[in-house]
Amino acid sequence: MSTSIKASKGTPATRSQRRRPHLSDRAKSERRLGWYLAGPAFIVMLAVTLYPILQAFWDSLFSLRLTAPDDKAFIWFANYVTVLSDPVWWRDLGVTVIITIVTVVIELILGFALALVMDKAIKSLRGLLRTAILVPYGIITVVSAYAWFYAFDINSGYVNHWFSWIPGINPDLNWFAEFWPSLFVIMASEIWKTTPFISLLLLAGLAQVPGELTEAAQVDGATWWERFRKVIVPNMKAAIMVAVLFRTLDAFRIFDNVFIMTNGAHGTEVLSLLAYRTSISRLEIGLGSAISVLLFVCVLIICFVAIKLFKVDLAGTQGGKS
Repeated sequence: MSTSIKASKGTPATRSQRRRPHLSDRAKSERRLGWYLAGPAFIVMLAVTLYPILQAFWDSLFSLRLTAPDDKAFIWFANYVTVLSDPVWWRDLGVTVIITIVTVVIELILGFALALVMDKAIKSLRGLLRTAILVPYGIITVVSAYAWFYAFDINSGYVNHWFSWIPGINPDLNWFAEFWPSLFVIMASEIWKTTPFISLLLLAGLAQVPGELTEAAQVDGATWWERFRKVIVPNMKAAIMVAVLFRTLDAFRIFDNVFIMTNGAHGTEVLSLLAYRTSISRLEIGLGSAISVLLFVCVLIICFVAIKLFKVDLAGTQGGKS
């Protein structure tokens, strides 16, 4: 009797069994096949990426400058203390966070709109729409950054002349002379180039929404917004998480646009540019490695927060439009 009472209350073993449903032989076979197929690529990627990470961490423990290689000294975590106590690190971190949040949020909204348009477009136009939308994403980032720079440049640009009817814009406006105008151009170029990537990921997520659910909600009298909020978005959590995670990590490591447009002037420096300047320009390998390791830690934190926030089991995601 005592055993049955404990079982009814729910022992830890019982709760773990509820959380871990029994896998069928087919599911085990598919999981094993997945490891066989992805395992070699995973091992190669781990070997290629793990060594630079460990080497950067090891170099960050030394006082190392390429102009004085004989003065190398083991100083433990003094480089990290130097970086974290420097206001420049926190300023650049704030700029990086601003760029990341603003660009990802706007890209998610625009990407959803483009994905919905492509999903509802007639079949004969879907290929053309996807190709046209992908054009900005197919352009090399450096080329795209130079194009935006010359478009907004006070001497060679055309933006000031074309949009002089907008309050605040005039032919003498120098976009790259102040912090906020410079940041606006940098973020606009990022949004223009990478929104297609978000839209394609969300379009793949829309294909996973069961068509009978949206049809049933429409029959029940649900408005478009209610169907979107209560049916489409909940069934796209996996695709949204992948899109947000990929773009957040990419935006947090932004380098090309800032380097080409402002080179970090007027407070627009980001963490990747700070690491580059410290390691390459100043040849401070120890400090530069510490900045790179801290940047890597920030990326890991972003991954952890995103996965915990969305609470999506990608391995168990199923679905599809009928």
